[in-house]
Amino acid sequence: MSALKVVRPGLFDTVQDLGRIGYMALGMPTAGAMDRVGLALANALAGNPANTAGLEIGVMGPDLLVEAESVRIALTGPLSPALIEGDSPPKPLESDRSHLLKRGQILRVGMVEGSSTAYLAVAGGFTIAPFMGSLSTYARAGIGGFEGRKLAADDVLPLKLDSAPAGDERKLAGPFDYGSGPIRVIWGPQDDYFSEAGRQTFVTSEYTVSKEADRMGIRFEGPTIEHSKGADIISDGIGPGAIQVPGAGLPIVLLGDRQTVGGYSKIATVASVDLPRLGRLLPGRTVRFAAVSVADAESLRREQDARVQRAIAGFQVARPAGGIDLARLYEENLIDGIVYEREAVT
Repeated sequence: MSALKVVRPGLFDTVQDLGRIGYMALGMPTAGAMDRVGLALANALAGNPANTAGLEIGVMGPDLLVEAESVRIALTGPLSPALIEGDSPPKPLESDRSHLLKRGQILRVGMVEGSSTAYLAVAGGFTIAPFMGSLSTYARAGIGGFEGRKLAADDVLPLKLDSAPAGDERKLAGPFDYGSGPIRVIWGPQDDYFSEAGRQTFVTSEYTVSKEADRMGIRFEGPTIEHSKGADIISDGIGPGAIQVPGAGLPIVLLGDRQTVGGYSKIATVASVDLPRLGRLLPGRTVRFAAVSVADAESLRREQDARVQRAIAGFQVARPAGGIDLARLYEENLIDGIVYEREAVT
């Protein structure tokens, strides 16, 4: 069996695809990648469809031993990975590109710098049985993904392919632009439960990500938001990005592993274009919120999807780690077999 074996686990690494869609009426959360853009780009670099399950890397990634003839992996996000082979010192690798790994090598995924999540995709994906049509891990219930939990030492992730497909390695032409500025939201569905002063506080104040932030949601700290009809409602459905405001008056943005129903009033819902930004936030980061119309939110999402496709269409050929960059070599002066270098070719 071809596989990746966990030599050393990371902090919170789980198998995720784009989510378990269509089961919220049965009380089943969607789970799925916190940053769907990052997963889609990693899969494209590996030559996979966008919904292929990969590893979501939380804060610090694992060390993975290759137990296959070869495997093509792709990494996206602010990582500083390294390749370990025998007793040699770790060889630094680049993120936002694919790499060809061979049997016996160890990939050290490393730390996620300045973000809470990054992604690793493997060409062909994993041989793992889906649950309710998805490979996404919902760790709170112990279902999906690899045994319904985060990865642990000695776990063996079976691969669909015995060896990597032929082809060049690819890389992003530049880091994907997730955007900046306020997190865009659509008012409601219970914005009428808040006073006008409360609504203005929400869209004019700065909020800080608290330490209570995980795949279920983010609890923010900042100015309290005033209710007009109280915090409680008859429980209703909770969509991705719903922003609950309990009696304490502080917003909670609900994410992939959120509950399917809840009884707190929801002042607004995050536009889907900005959910990947929220999925990358670390405790201590600050945000502001800005209200947009449904039409604007739809337009922003379509534009983002188009930018993802342009990024994929703009992939560049990447040289092997530690190999010779022939494109740069051919640009140099070749006289009598001697290369005169303006800078070192590595």
